[in-house]
Amino acid sequence: MLAAPLPEPVSIIGASGALGFGLAVRLARAGCAVTIGSRDAERAEQASVRARELVAGSVVCGLPNLIAAARNELVILCVPFRSQSETLNNLRDVLQPGQLVIDATVPLAAAVGGKATRILGVPQGSAAQQAQEMVPDGVTVLSALHTVSAALLRDLDHELGEDVLLCGDRRSDKRRAAALIESIDGLRCVDCGRLEMARVTESMTALMISVNARYKTRAGVKLTGLPADLWAAS
Repeated sequence: MLAAPLPEPVSIIGASGALGFGLAVRLARAGCAVTIGSRDAERAEQASVRARELVAGSVVCGLPNLIAAARNELVILCVPFRSQSETLNNLRDVLQPGQLVIDATVPLAAAVGGKATRILGVPQGSAAQQAQEMVPDGVTVLSALHTVSAALLRDLDHELGEDVLLCGDRRSDKRRAAALIESIDGLRCVDCGRLEMARVTESMTALMISVNARYKTRAGVKLTGLPADLWAAS
């Protein structure tokens, strides 16, 4: 029997933070070569060391954002909303046509001192649409990973079982991103439509924060009634 192909290598910008680091260790455990990016080279290296300690034999390296972003065709952006514009401005000269940026940014009011259960208005419609305006021509932005708990990703003993809501303008791009994300056991990607739908999926973060605070848990999202193969060729 042939072994399953390894996931595409990925760069995770902001992987010294909670969500990015959780994704890094889960993807590394799935056999993905992961490049951890951080504004601070020392923090990136420290995060990569922690990841390799958690996942023996993994291929994880830590680099400054500018180098990390140019290293792989797939890039996950895991930065707070207050840092999104600055980060993308800094990356404009290194992102190249053909790259896919999976944006996990959420415009929570907490970014400006408000409540984490409120969403800020973004002129473009969503943080992901703002990102698409900021990246160079030929770079495609997708929106995903807004409802997955960073703490549960980091807890490698926890068995995941939830859906990832994925938005983007081209089905082929979403299928490629789904192949990466679904290499993490227990995550299933659901095509939620064009990138403009990110205004809805991003707001799910605020909803989940409210639900999880009320019930003192880390609930995720699971959609029912869907076909068995969500990514059949079409």
